[in-house]
Amino acid sequence: MNIVVCINHVPDTETRVKVGPDGKTIDRTNVNYIVNPYDEFAIEECLRLKEKFGGEVTAISLGGDSHKETLRRALSLGVDKALLIKDQSPRDSFAVATALAETIKELSPEIVFFGKQSIDYDNSQVGTMVAEFLGFPSASVIVKLEISGGVAVAHREIEGGHEILEVKLPAVFMAQKGLNEPRYPSLKGIMAAKSKPIQERTAPAVESRVEVLSMWNPPPKSAGRIVGTGATAVSELVHLLHNEAKVF
Repeated sequence: MNIVVCINHVPDTETRVKVGPDGKTIDRTNVNYIVNPYDEFAIEECLRLKEKFGGEVTAISLGGDSHKETLRRALSLGVDKALLIKDQSPRDSFAVATALAETIKELSPEIVFFGKQSIDYDNSQVGTMVAEFLGFPSASVIVKLEISGGVAVAHREIEGGHEILEVKLPAVFMAQKGLNEPRYPSLKGIMAAKSKPIQERTAPAVESRVEVLSMWNPPPKSAGRIVGTGATAVSELVHLLHNEAKVF
């Protein structure tokens, strides 16, 4: 089985993000980067499919040389090949998806996996766009996947329950938390990943359709206030919520 997993290199969730000098991008100074958390579930599911059906898994990431760190992580977990689509310039979801789709099309995979979203911009658009560009059926926010005879049954997490879809392969899937329990890299895997080659190619030129005009940090939270104690404070609290906070 030929499997592709697309992964992203994102700021750690504990990073204190600052706006850069240009006012349109983040300041990358002293920012710690990690594998996009939802992509870890995608990687794990691809490895399990390989272990069950055979074949190989190729990890793809679009970005600069720093993305090699994330690709090395994928290789240490058991991914067979890694491909970096090099491009340092900012891209919107459309431009990212177009570049990924052109590359994936050449690999002729039976399964393409993404995390359900990337935690940097949280657009949740790239995986679905790639499926559309490839002409593949897709299923997002999946928490269970069963494959048999060229047909996949995907369980999607929706509000109030699960939705079950049946799609024919090739197909694109977007992993939700709970799909599996991601493994940790072994020492042997970490050492082997250091010597595995990472293929590189230049990203195709695609014009973004969204322009970032400005970025800014949210205003600092105001200090809390104690309006009193016990039942006597209730009327004052209601007054402030109604007239000052205007929450009702």
